[in-house]
Amino acid sequence: MALGEMDGEVSELDEGKNQDSGVTTTRNILESFTESQEVKELIGNLKGAFGQLVTREMIVEKFVGIMDKYQEQPHLLDRHLEWMMNSLLDIARDKGSPPQLVHLAFKFLYIITKVRGYKRFLPLFPHEVSDLQPVLDMLSDQNPKDSETWETRYMLLLWLSIICLIPFDLARFDGNVGAEEVQTRVPTMDRILNVAKCYLVVSDKARDAAAVLVSKFIVRHDVRQKRMADFLDWMLSMLSKSSFQSMEGTVVINGMLQALAQLFKHGKREDCLPYAATVLECLDNCKLSESNQMVLRKLGMKLVQRLGLTFVKPKVAKWRYQRGCRSLAANLQAQGPVVQKKVMTVAANEADDEEEYDIPGEIENVVEQLLVGLKDKDTIVRWSAAKGIGRITGRLPKELADDVIGSLLDCFSFQETDNAWHGGCLALAELGRRGLLLPSRISDVVPVILKALTYDEKRGACSVGSNVRDAACYVCWAFARAYDPAELIPFINQISSALVIAAVFDRDVNCRRAASAAFQENVGRQGTFPHGIDILTAADYFAVGNRANCYLTISVYIAGFPEYTQPMIDHLVNMKINHWDSVIRELSTKALHNLTPQAPEYMANVVLPSLLPLSVGTDLHIRHGAILACAEITHALCKLAEENNRSITYYFNEKSLEGLKQIHQELCSRQLYRGLGGELMRPAVCTLIEKLSLSKMPFRGDPIIDGWQWLINDSLKSLPLVSSAAQQHIKESAVSALAALCNEYYINEKGEADPALQDELVTQYVSELQSTEEMIRCGFSRALGALPRFLLKGRLQQVLEGLKEVTLISPANVSFAASRRDALIAIAKVCQTMGVKAEGSQEEYVCKDNVTQIYATLLGGVTDYTTDSRGDVGGWVREAAMTSLMEVTLLLVQNEAQLINANIETDLMERNWVAVSPLEHSASGRFALHLLPLGSLPVLFTSVESKFACLSRALHLLRGMG
Repeated sequence: MALGEMDGEVSELDEGKNQDSGVTTTRNILESFTESQEVKELIGNLKGAFGQLVTREMIVEKFVGIMDKYQEQPHLLDRHLEWMMNSLLDIARDKGSPPQLVHLAFKFLYIITKVRGYKRFLPLFPHEVSDLQPVLDMLSDQNPKDSETWETRYMLLLWLSIICLIPFDLARFDGNVGAEEVQTRVPTMDRILNVAKCYLVVSDKARDAAAVLVSKFIVRHDVRQKRMADFLDWMLSMLSKSSFQSMEGTVVINGMLQALAQLFKHGKREDCLPYAATVLECLDNCKLSESNQMVLRKLGMKLVQRLGLTFVKPKVAKWRYQRGCRSLAANLQAQGPVVQKKVMTVAANEADDEEEYDIPGEIENVVEQLLVGLKDKDTIVRWSAAKGIGRITGRLPKELADDVIGSLLDCFSFQETDNAWHGGCLALAELGRRGLLLPSRISDVVPVILKALTYDEKRGACSVGSNVRDAACYVCWAFARAYDPAELIPFINQISSALVIAAVFDRDVNCRRAASAAFQENVGRQGTFPHGIDILTAADYFAVGNRANCYLTISVYIAGFPEYTQPMIDHLVNMKINHWDSVIRELSTKALHNLTPQAPEYMANVVLPSLLPLSVGTDLHIRHGAILACAEITHALCKLAEENNRSITYYFNEKSLEGLKQIHQELCSRQLYRGLGGELMRPAVCTLIEKLSLSKMPFRGDPIIDGWQWLINDSLKSLPLVSSAAQQHIKESAVSALAALCNEYYINEKGEADPALQDELVTQYVSELQSTEEMIRCGFSRALGALPRFLLKGRLQQVLEGLKEVTLISPANVSFAASRRDALIAIAKVCQTMGVKAEGSQEEYVCKDNVTQIYATLLGGVTDYTTDSRGDVGGWVREAAMTSLMEVTLLLVQNEAQLINANIETDLMERNWVAVSPLEHSASGRFALHLLPLGSLPVLFTSVESKFACLSRALHLLRGMG
């Protein structure tokens, strides 16, 4: 639940908002009802405009637009409600007004009521004695089945509900009539009851207003004496006869439940108590818990709790906990980290216990139904049940209330569903903020809430529990306001760490923000959270909106405080690296990398040894997260050792080093690189290879290097066997691992490669470029682009020729646009790796002997307009060619600009002019030919007319720089 902007009130629960953006909604903050004059004119024009359909609809639409602006600030209408209502009611009460105009006036009234709420509206209705008969007559003229005029019926029923409170016996309105007229005239009391009965069984919103009418009318002294029992019998009989299996039955049950709930809310206890047991029995017989209608279950829960409140005396429990002074200023000015425990007085002494009185047996039934309601499948029902638990517990004796709390804690079992955990958290929060959870129970409740803050139950390919974590934050928020700081001192470190972890590491943005708000409330109200202000500044409501920022930046700052370092690391290791969401697993491992400098010994001696067995375990997600975590932690420890001039063995013993080597061997022996799991295992182990290579692990000459090389090569070859979504990730991971592996383990002391190894590797990779599988060509093209200079030295021409062959279009490979794209990208990478030397050897440098060939290959890609079922796939090639042209040209300009001769300039001008013109209407037109960003002078081709001039100027600048 989003608690971020709470200030004294609990915001509504929010289930299903799993966004992860830092975008905030902008609200128009209004200062007054600025359209009052415009509204006056609209209301004044109703008489002249209601007859024309188009005009009428335009006026209504305009009025709705004005009123909707005030949905978030409805109080701004308060000063204007009375004159708006009187103006519209004058139209309705005018006997000369046509029915269509009357309906339009009531429609306007409903629109205002929808914004401001009927409770604020009710007292403003005229409620003189003279209004009773006209309103009843207008209601009698209405057709309950007319779907076009329901606003009229709704407003008339609300109006009648305030008129019926006039303090006169209704029998006086019947007058003195003759004997014959008595037989035909219905008494006013019966007319109102008949109206209520009529509209309690309709399917439109008039049913809600009829329930309000019943709650106001039945409790009148004269009506209560004469008609209350009969009317309740009628409602109960309608409940008994109706079934929620049919639509008609659902409508009737809805109306009866609303009326009963309103009646037991507004009626006096002594008036309702004689009927409460009968109503409860009838409600039990309806078995609403079996209904699929959420609204019926919610109304049933609302009625049950109000019946329960009727059974017990309306008194505040004397045993409840009272915090006393709640000054924020006093908390913030408290000296020292520990607040001295104050002597708290429970409103009455134990010896002076509350008076004894019998609790009706029906209360047990009520509490049981509410406890069952906490496990309902719908949030709105659980929320109603939680409020009922709080209200009823506050009226029970201390012993019975403690039994309720004990039963409530049974919801927090891992045999229960997430619904039970969520409902239980809501109920605990309600009890806490009412002072009904005594300090003696805090030790039982806190462990439960700590579990709820990390509740995440896997369901197939996802999990449930975000609403539980959200509600657990609500509990922490409520506790901050309810208890004296001294009561929570024993649990401060646990609660603060759990809230920080939820605020930074929770997957869902609403939970992170709820935890941040709860942390803020505790910092303000309790004043005992370690480093509370500093943390709150870094992890406020808006800062935690971005998940990556939370994991990689905010977490590092908070972990700098020793109280939070180890709990954060333990949470990532125990709860997040095995998460069902791969994005969370990867972010968690990167967070562990960033947190390693805060606790290097703990990482090396505790965390890493515990991860090594998991990295070869049976569960795919745990294995994937553990391998990535081992890679990141190892790399971080090695960087730390290097910064402090220590050897690698300072953090790693023989067992750890052997465990890191065994990961690949174990996975390979169990064939875990095959099948669906290979999509996760291959990139994970490639990342491990990359990080271990970058860490300069002492594995030179070890057989494990050959095993790693095999995995890289096999991953590049096996790309067609995995899903398209994983292909790119596997390819990039393998290429990155190859570059790091070669740079660390394939170079000797002289900075050269072993000739045999070089020949084998380059020859193999170039030969794979002729594969009939497009993805294999892609993978080995990128691999050649990633090879270091010492492996390409003496082989440059061979590599360029091989890549050039991939860029050529033939009938057999016309649809291989992705491989042509990757080959062009690889050519630019190879050129950057080898460097430029005008008079150098074409086997070792970009020089005058091969520069023309390189440009010809790149320029050939600019004119690739291949299309297939995927669309303009040639656009991928053109974009890659343009980018590679830019990179190669910049490389030449910065080193040997004279290599760009007149022929190359001509080709650039002519072929790119031909190439970019059609791009205006193609999918890649937005790439234009962003060629040659020369220092602060980016030359961007944006329009057809300016392309030639821009290109000529760019080449002229190049020649001048040369």
